[in-house]
Amino acid sequence: MISRVTASSMTHTAMRQLQANLSELSRLQEQANSQRAFLAPSDDPHAAATTLRLHSEQRRTEQHARNIDDGIAWLATADSAITASTALLARVRNLTVQGANDGAMDATAKEALAVELEGIRDELLAQANTTVLGRSVFAGTSDTAAFDPSGAFSGLPGAEVVRRVSDEASIRVDTDGAAVFGTGAGSVFSLITDIVADLRGGQNVGPRLTEIDERRDAMLSVQGSVGARQSQLERAKEATVQDSVSLEARRAAVEDVDSVEVLVRLQAQELVYRSALAVTGRVLQPTLLEFLR
Repeated sequence: MISRVTASSMTHTAMRQLQANLSELSRLQEQANSQRAFLAPSDDPHAAATTLRLHSEQRRTEQHARNIDDGIAWLATADSAITASTALLARVRNLTVQGANDGAMDATAKEALAVELEGIRDELLAQANTTVLGRSVFAGTSDTAAFDPSGAFSGLPGAEVVRRVSDEASIRVDTDGAAVFGTGAGSVFSLITDIVADLRGGQNVGPRLTEIDERRDAMLSVQGSVGARQSQLERAKEATVQDSVSLEARRAAVEDVDSVEVLVRLQAQELVYRSALAVTGRVLQPTLLEFLR
């Protein structure tokens, strides 16, 4: 049985085809303008889910990168403070060696050494209270200064400041001020105070050299630990950069379009649409009413 084809059915069919061609042309134009493979999750649910997951991983990686940069700032600050402190302690040792020469040093000369040592003690206290963005690098999680004016440790021992650098790893970024500068009678501040008292009291300060060396060795030991953690953070930073590049490449492969490919498809679709318009205009014949006019 032959189906009856009317002018009306041909018109409707032609309009549907034209509308479909126009919709595809509009979609390609939107892709070319936005440079995105899809504009709504309904366009490609699988790609949309993949993109959301990749964006989530990118945000997490960006947070890890910020944590790493913050941690590097903490450790670099602590390293600089310890380096300056060891240099000051070396000066303390030189002054102590001079003060131990009782035969060549009179009371006036020893007083001059004592005054310089007191200044160095204040400089060491300033280094011990070094901060990053208002937070002491030697006080743990405490918001206060690591050492009070008397040189007593006021931080929180064992309360470590850590930064998460990956999904699996966290690294400590603060430094134990008690381990670097000592506490109580064993602190570097008490040691310098005792040396000053010995100089002014006429006692030989030679035996203090061993204590100075022990305190300096302790500083260097902690500085080695700081350097090791800095290296960990640098490696973590390299890994984070590689992850960022990989994630961006995967996201672009799913979410972005190939500009050249879209342009070629857009031009092809424009040609199809124009051809459909021309063919429809020629194929559809005038209606009976138009013949009767």
